[in-house]
Amino acid sequence: MANWRGVVEENNVTGQRTVEDSPRVPKYYQVKKQLLQLIETMPAGNPVPPERTLATQFGTSRTTVRQALSEMVVEGRLLRIQGKGTFVAKPKVTQVLQLTSYTQEMRSHGLQPDTRILDVGYINADEELAGLLAIRLGGRVLRIERLRLANGEPMAVETAHLPARRFPGLRRRLDRHASLYEALATVYNVHLAEAEATIETVLATPKEAQLLGVDVGLPLVLHCQHSFDDEGNPVEWVRSLYRGDRYKFVTRLRPPKERT
Repeated sequence: MANWRGVVEENNVTGQRTVEDSPRVPKYYQVKKQLLQLIETMPAGNPVPPERTLATQFGTSRTTVRQALSEMVVEGRLLRIQGKGTFVAKPKVTQVLQLTSYTQEMRSHGLQPDTRILDVGYINADEELAGLLAIRLGGRVLRIERLRLANGEPMAVETAHLPARRFPGLRRRLDRHASLYEALATVYNVHLAEAEATIETVLATPKEAQLLGVDVGLPLVLHCQHSFDDEGNPVEWVRSLYRGDRYKFVTRLRPPKERT
């Protein structure tokens, strides 16, 4: 364990000199800000001292320290393991918003991707799915629910919907291909050309929390993607739930082209 007292004193953030009474800045936020500065210099897996120790070093209450630590756990800065303690978390996985498979994305970060199929079967398209996939109401839709992992750690729960009539036999071919996109390209000569995506936050349900190994109510990133082939035909609609404590998304923005 690192000498936190020495680090705190060296950074001049100990005692009442930093955690001051301020009507504008809550004490817990002051503690949190200082802890964030400290863990930047520490490797992932480094244990964090108990609340009592930190409260003494920062000259504040355990309740204040507990609130700061709890927020840092939710944000993915710290990792709390029941019965073992709190540790500096690993850096978040950065995913660039582009048309690439999960397998390719994880390998680009030096991570070993893995997928567990949770459920696969056919459903009848409701009005929303029929519109998204450009099929008739009640048409067959192949629904694939998968758990995505990286280096053995659960990262996301993904549910894909594809028009069954367009991709006959896809269900039995899933085990032969590491990537769904690879199967679409290899077997059906279908390549994704563009997609529309929406991103919002939701809270983990008991089922989602169990699958992802997180607490119920943890913020998750809901990423919905509607993909099209090079002729503009819908290929799939995917609903993915990513761990908010392990993921961040990156995109590149450009000004819109001026109309002539």
